[in-house]
Amino acid sequence: MGRKNGRRKPMAEINVVPYIDVTLVLLIIFMITTPMLQTGVQVELPQAESATVESEGDNLPVVVSINEQSQYFITIDDKEPELIQPEEVEARVMAVLSQKPKTQVLIGAYKGIDYGVVVTLMAGLKNAGVSSVGLMTKSGEQ
Repeated sequence: MGRKNGRRKPMAEINVVPYIDVTLVLLIIFMITTPMLQTGVQVELPQAESATVESEGDNLPVVVSINEQSQYFITIDDKEPELIQPEEVEARVMAVLSQKPKTQVLIGAYKGIDYGVVVTLMAGLKNAGVSSVGLMTKSGEQ
């Protein structure tokens, strides 16, 4: 009977139980949707105009090409493309870079080639010491 007029004193604590419930629901939603975000969606990519790569002085770029049959070709110093095994690409590019360190390296691959083949080639070129790899494209007029 220590209270006057039967009124209760307001409580100064925050009830965190509803916040925990909301947090758990959000956690479950994110756990379910995250794997869905990692899978790809088929989209048609836009065509874009790109600038022509200019070679610096006598440093012509090294071009590694992959054709429809997944055969690798390498073009060094504007010579004829030479058929090469995929395992030999790193060694050949390292040899060129040891003589001319600022040589650009470009990849030209057939549009139907598996994405993993190009990524593997890019990783191999990174291991060979290439700081940046260019990807060759055709312009819209060609």
